[in-house]
Amino acid sequence: MTVRLSRIQLALFFILLCPVNIIGLWWAVGSPLVMDPNSICRKAKRLAGKQAELCQTQPEIVSEVAKGARLGVRECQYQFRYRRWNCTSHNKYFGKILQQDIRETAFVYAITAAGVTHAVTQACSMGDLLQCGCEATRNRAPPRPASSSSSGDGVKWEWGGCGDDVEFGYEKSKQFMDAKRRRGKSDIRTLIDLHNNEAGRLAVKLYMRTECKCHGLSGSCTLRTCWKKMPHFREVGDRLLERFNGASKVMGGNDGKTLIPVGQNIKPPDKQDLIYSDESPDFCLANRKTGSLGTKGRMCNSTAMDISGCDLLCCERGYREETVVFEENCLCRFHWCCVVQCKKCMVRKELSICH
Repeated sequence: MTVRLSRIQLALFFILLCPVNIIGLWWAVGSPLVMDPNSICRKAKRLAGKQAELCQTQPEIVSEVAKGARLGVRECQYQFRYRRWNCTSHNKYFGKILQQDIRETAFVYAITAAGVTHAVTQACSMGDLLQCGCEATRNRAPPRPASSSSSGDGVKWEWGGCGDDVEFGYEKSKQFMDAKRRRGKSDIRTLIDLHNNEAGRLAVKLYMRTECKCHGLSGSCTLRTCWKKMPHFREVGDRLLERFNGASKVMGGNDGKTLIPVGQNIKPPDKQDLIYSDESPDFCLANRKTGSLGTKGRMCNSTAMDISGCDLLCCERGYREETVVFEENCLCRFHWCCVVQCKKCMVRKELSICH
């Protein structure tokens, strides 16, 4: 099946994956992988519909979209730091991953869409965007007291503060990240990508938390003001990793417009589940075709039995022990005011390296 990735998504995934000093080089040689938000908008003629409109009318939002993509890739690298594929920033290999419909690609799409939602919403709350601000709470029902609090007699509740306008971030992420549906051979791939994008956004939108502040004399709580805040992005990454571990394999229906779970007695995936259609390579050996860098030279944990352990990470090829000595700050003290002074200590550390 011919794979057609949205140019804007490829561009976002590669934003800042390359060092700043080669951004100009990529642009100079005419690479289709755009390296910065301004360049994305300069190529707006190649985009379509709302993507081009956003570039032309609201370039400051494109800048926040780029920050969100960057946030998503960093979280991907954190969540996959102990896995055979560790969300490598090597752009040639990363691009190959994006061209496959495997579980890892599903996570990348989801975490990036979540990152864009989070970054745009945060920019609204911080007052960095003129198009949005704090969440409007006029028509919202009053907040409920926490279950651990008292009966609430005599305590008034109201919405206030600066709640996060996640609906604005959600819509801008959807507008910018969702590839245009295509007819023909790419329909199933497009449906999968759109589903995983939505799963990422919902990992932010559906898990808003309520924060409150008490007001009153002498520490009393005669009035409680509450507002909605997004979950911390690490929580979003943790939640999407759980979805990655339980991702559902699907295939296209005969009508070309529906996705069917593969296997008997498997419930259809819901909107928060990640989905894929192809099995992942084992990522043990370097393979430019699949985007695998292999695990040779990776550090592993010789005592762990999980995915970070040497047996699994090194693909049973074995490992070597290596001793490294490095300098780090130690015995730090705070001196009034306001200096922290540290000594330098030599630290010896034993490393296990995959063969």
